[in-house]
Amino acid sequence: MSGDPALAAERLAPPTPGQLQRLLAAEGLRPRRSLSQNFLTDAAALDAIVEAAELAPGDPVVEVGPGLGVLTRRLLAAGASVLAVELDPKLVRYLRRELAGVARFELLEADALAVHPREIFPGERFKLVANIPYHITSPLLHAFLEGERPPELAVLLVQLEVAERIAAPPGQMSYLSVFVQNVASAEIVARVPAAAFEPAPDVDSAILRLRRRETPAVPVGEDRDPFYRVVQAGFRQRRKQIHNGLTRELPLSGGEVAAALAGCGVTADRRPQTLSVDEWVCLYETLAPKLTAPAAD
Repeated sequence: MSGDPALAAERLAPPTPGQLQRLLAAEGLRPRRSLSQNFLTDAAALDAIVEAAELAPGDPVVEVGPGLGVLTRRLLAAGASVLAVELDPKLVRYLRRELAGVARFELLEADALAVHPREIFPGERFKLVANIPYHITSPLLHAFLEGERPPELAVLLVQLEVAERIAAPPGQMSYLSVFVQNVASAEIVARVPAAAFEPAPDVDSAILRLRRRETPAVPVGEDRDPFYRVVQAGFRQRRKQIHNGLTRELPLSGGEVAAALAGCGVTADRRPQTLSVDEWVCLYETLAPKLTAPAAD
């Protein structure tokens, strides 16, 4: 462990709810619901996040929404090089004072959705580890997973319901499941109760681990848009049989859709949520050449 006083063992313990309240008052801070600011104060959950990140000394890590730096300190103590991205200017000032001079720490005052992955740790693999603001979960996943350099591993504390949707198996899939699992395998590492936060959110959370596929099912590039178009078309009619939904949403005849489904081994009466990523890829590869009309918004 580093000999830096900011990373001393006693500084790694999360504040109790009472200590957190006093700290926020002293700093003139108030949790902002608009920024989903719920501070994690549970040591076991913090340990689980760091363990799930499989950190080796020097691993480059992006942390989104570091808040008061509780997770940040533990990542640094584990040997990671941390680039923390924080939007709240008051928290930025606090972090700059608290972690000034700490080796392997860089703070970027910015909206994480405006930070392009290719500009992070140029030329290096990196990991994304964060208790992310819940209101940006979906756009953050799109920003970091869709680019040319997605993180090799992402460990994210998100709402339990969202984690379950992302990691869902065929039978419970959604557009978000297919989007994420095209790029990465997804697993729920642990459930985190609402009481682990201050203030407590309305719902439980989960630690979600995404491990990048070395070869995405559909690689980044011009093929992605028609792939998403086919998947979105299916899930717009998620209560309908896949044949009827795709026929309704795509400029294709019922016969063309039926032939594609048969060629991919998908029976016409299945629902969109039952299809695997590979089955969606097969449908896209079969149908994409026939799609000439512009995609709907």
